[in-house]
Amino acid sequence: MRRTNSQAGFTIVEVMIVCMIIGVLAALVLPSMRSSTARVRMSEAILALSTCKNVITELYNSGGDPPGAGNWSCEANNVSTYVDSITTDDVGVIKASLRGFNDLRIDFHDLTLAPLDGTGGLPAPGAAVRRWRCGSPADLTTVPPQYLPGSCRG
Repeated sequence: MRRTNSQAGFTIVEVMIVCMIIGVLAALVLPSMRSSTARVRMSEAILALSTCKNVITELYNSGGDPPGAGNWSCEANNVSTYVDSITTDDVGVIKASLRGFNDLRIDFHDLTLAPLDGTGGLPAPGAAVRRWRCGSPADLTTVPPQYLPGSCRG
């Protein structure tokens, strides 16, 4: 009976090719995963603004007069993991100071929500709020647009 000493396995070239393919795939996928993760976190930050958004909408739609900057009774500090503070101005533009993203492209920036009347401008006292503008540089949002969710790009 004859014995053969044949070893089964992969050659070093085959292993190197597999490692190269994994490296290329990782290089293609990781950047898009990072921006997607940032957009998901940004969605949570926008959700943290909903209390202020509801207060301002209710006041305008009931015909009330704006109470002035910082007096909408929805301003707060340490709101969520990603929102450090919420402030408002005299017409109800909500500004969130962001933190906790572990990404300096987003941390320490501001995100704004502005109420708009039927003409697309900021509402006058007694006018109804028809929609909200989110993430617009005109309202002093400093977050880069690629990190904002699709529903919040001005």
